[in-house]
Amino acid sequence: MTRQLWAPWRLEYVQTADEQPGCVFCHARDGDDAERLVVHRGERAFVLLNKFPYASGHLMVAPARHAAEFGELSDDEALELHRLSARAIGALGAVFSPEGFNLGWNIGRVAGAGVVDHVHLHVVPRWSGDTNFMPVLADVKVLPEHLDETRRKLAAAWPSG
Repeated sequence: MTRQLWAPWRLEYVQTADEQPGCVFCHARDGDDAERLVVHRGERAFVLLNKFPYASGHLMVAPARHAAEFGELSDDEALELHRLSARAIGALGAVFSPEGFNLGWNIGRVAGAGVVDHVHLHVVPRWSGDTNFMPVLADVKVLPEHLDETRRKLAAAWPSG
């Protein structure tokens, strides 16, 4: 059986992302952690919750420097992005006990990128049966807790290192 991760509610966001003023990642980088849903800040990258998550705890890891292309990342930035992704998996595991993870780069609009001018890596926790009838029938995603509470829990569980 083929399993797919569907997120039809994201289409409106993807189609209107260019209409939002400024860069969402640069706003988060320069803003208040709780207000911008930032979970952790590193030296060259940071981790934040996705406001339009595929699943509870859906995180994004972005370079602090505005970089539109994957190839623009320095070796140090790329290394920190991957190290923070590994730590994100640790925090998500401690808080939510997922059964697996999807990690992915969406480079370009046709590849599903909602933000095309600031590269970022998605870290999505997954559980068996984590999709249900709500997105299919009602175009609604049901999340069991508020994003602010999820951010608080993940920030508190962030692994040191």
